[in-house]
Amino acid sequence: MVSVVFPAAGAGRRMKAGKNKVFLTLAGVPVLVHTLRRFSAVSDVDELVIATGKNETETVRAMLEGETGLKPWKLVEGGSERQYSVLNGLRAIDAKADIVLVHDAARPFVSRETIEAVIRAAKETGAAIAAVPEKNTIKVVEDGIVVSTPPRSSLWAVQTPQGFRRELLERANAQAEADGFLGTDDASLVERIGAPVAVVSGDYHNIKVTTPEDMVIGEAFLAQKEGE
Repeated sequence: MVSVVFPAAGAGRRMKAGKNKVFLTLAGVPVLVHTLRRFSAVSDVDELVIATGKNETETVRAMLEGETGLKPWKLVEGGSERQYSVLNGLRAIDAKADIVLVHDAARPFVSRETIEAVIRAAKETGAAIAAVPEKNTIKVVEDGIVVSTPPRSSLWAVQTPQGFRRELLERANAQAEADGFLGTDDASLVERIGAPVAVVSGDYHNIKVTTPEDMVIGEAFLAQKEGE
């Protein structure tokens, strides 16, 4: 059984919209709903768990109760950090779930192919992430001065979903909690306990809606799809 946890409790300060960015609409549909529709269209996905802000639970519930075609879903309260929201979601998934995906609620353009590929890789290797080769030259900077330029061939821009065998993700989160470690993503928790993480090729459309410019790009993606 595959469960998907969606951290959706972010404040969205960089969006400057005055509300959670997952409530903003693209083509008249909330970003969160776009995202959940993508996963509901994948036959291997069985359950959706959304971690929301404490004061947003009823807003999300009303939004989703009117939405047909979604896989079974449940809401949990998010935490003060993304990692804590994921942990709350992990604790709420169905007891039969053996594979857990974590996906940013604000990534509404993930493809079915990417979701399915991450599920397959997680089943085979225990942990997998979606990522794309970095197109830009990256500099390591300290105190405003460039100190090194990593070879671009070794750099990948990490996306979600990230998929894991349940017991591995639970063990990684328990260790992070015991150590007071706050990771940059879920895979970083798994990496630090020594487990290998496979990389699945994602696609460049799988953007995270974070700034006002991303909303413009998102509308363009939807317009392009309608024109095909």
